[in-house]
Amino acid sequence: MNVPAPAGIATLVAYIATIPAANLAVTHIGALPVGFGNTAPAGVYMAGLALVLRDLAREAAGRNAILVAITAGTVLSYFLADPSLAIASAAAFAVAETLDFLVYEPLRRRGLLIAMLASNAIGLIADSLLFLKLAFDSYAYLPGQILGKTWMTLAAVAVLALLRRRKNSTTGTVNRSV
Repeated sequence: MNVPAPAGIATLVAYIATIPAANLAVTHIGALPVGFGNTAPAGVYMAGLALVLRDLAREAAGRNAILVAITAGTVLSYFLADPSLAIASAAAFAVAETLDFLVYEPLRRRGLLIAMLASNAIGLIADSLLFLKLAFDSYAYLPGQILGKTWMTLAAVAVLALLRRRKNSTTGTVNRSV
């Protein structure tokens, strides 16, 4: 078994933390505005960040580490947040993660950011549909869920693109995998 580098471990820890953080936000904050008159459960921003961190952690630590991380985050959620939200979140993450693997893996050869955008688009829709049904038995927040997770995905991918561009400009290399 390969042990992830410190950056991989840090990314895994951040990813794990987003799972209970999202459920705690829903439990203690409720709904928040996400733009264009839409609202979503407060965990939407953490869930959106989790999508990007998941892909980064998979790059740094591998697929098996992500599956362990989802389990760890779910267990933490169960004990820290409302257990019914943790169960809904776990089911949604499991389905979204499976779909993400199917999209991300083949696209990764075309570039990390392309794979992230495409897999997150599929993952955020699947996660939103399933989570809202299981947690609230309603799709009232669906537009807000999709919008909030999209904001986080786009922001994270933009930051990653800028960091890669900056790194490449300081080293004089061209990274075609972005």
